Amino acid sequence: MTKRSLHDWMDPWLFLLLTILLGYGLIVLHSAGGPVLVERQTIRILIGLTVMLAIAQIRPERFEQFTPLLFIGSVLLLFAVLFFGITVKGAKRWLDLGISIQPSELCKFTVPMMVSWIFRLTALPPDWKHIFGALSVIILCAGLIYQQPDLGTSILIALSGLFVIYLAGISWRFIFSFSLLAALSSPVIWYFMHDYQKQRVLMFLNPEADPLNRGWNIIQSKIAIGSGGITGKGWQQGSQTQLDFLPEHSTDFILSVLSEEFGFIGILALFILYILIITRCLFIASQAKNTYNRLICGALTLIFFVYITINAGMISGIFPVVGVPLPLVSYGGTSVLTLLASFGIMMSVYTHKKLIQQ
Repeated sequence: MTKRSLHDWMDPWLFLLLTILLGYGLIVLHSAGGPVLVERQTIRILIGLTVMLAIAQIRPERFEQFTPLLFIGSVLLLFAVLFFGITVKGAKRWLDLGISIQPSELCKFTVPMMVSWIFRLTALPPDWKHIFGALSVIILCAGLIYQQPDLGTSILIALSGLFVIYLAGISWRFIFSFSLLAALSSPVIWYFMHDYQKQRVLMFLNPEADPLNRGWNIIQSKIAIGSGGITGKGWQQGSQTQLDFLPEHSTDFILSVLSEEFGFIGILALFILYILIITRCLFIASQAKNTYNRLICGALTLIFFVYITINAGMISGIFPVVGVPLPLVSYGGTSVLTLLASFGIMMSVYTHKKLIQQ
């Protein structure tokens, strides 16, 4: 029996980078939310890492085989949320299955998996029939998530599927046509948006119009970011966080906490980690030996990049506040599990690439 090396079990470089990132996140979370949240998050991280390593042992063709079932399961959970979901702060996004789960998080990888599955056997670039099938998958899931309501996540889910279409090599004519259609439909989208979503856009454009209410979040976030300077105020010394001026400081605005306490250097270190992880994932995607694996790895990497970009833009006032957590740093169970599961899929492609070649 041939002895398996470490590279047969996981991608050691990706695992090391993810571990450093998760540890860094726990340090920031301790300051943002205290030891109780750190303890809970540590348990979730350990479960997530176990899931990731378990998924890495599964042959990629198994994911391809069971993709339709996984997708149907996530859609059924989204329908279940509409009828049996738990309402928190006016939004129905969770199911109580003994533990609270957020099915929309599962769609972050089941949607790109399903779109990749649709394109797996067709010649690329795909024809209109396959593109229409992919768009139907995207619209179904994004529409169900929008009804929760969760505009931010529905946009991200749509992007996760659109990235697969983009990576499949569609023509620029289609991209420009789709962009023009989206721009022309913006008045219709505005009409159907909920009042709180419209207020978020308006506050993004002019947060000083209501500084003590709707504009409070972004104003306090900017203060926290600016006050950190180059080296920051020091761990657990951030006044915006410790005095509770900064809202949602353990979830959506945890990057503001990091900026205030560790300054520009702390932010730079975090982004270097993210860049290294993204670079490694793109390398894995480039080494994949079939269409399905290349598309799924590329799409999961790009959506990971988009989550980082949107959260960073949100807390600095570049984008509207849409409730997107900072990947693998913000407090949250379902997000950590789904992200680490997606990295497990990429590790599976890496660990089995020799078998695929054969």
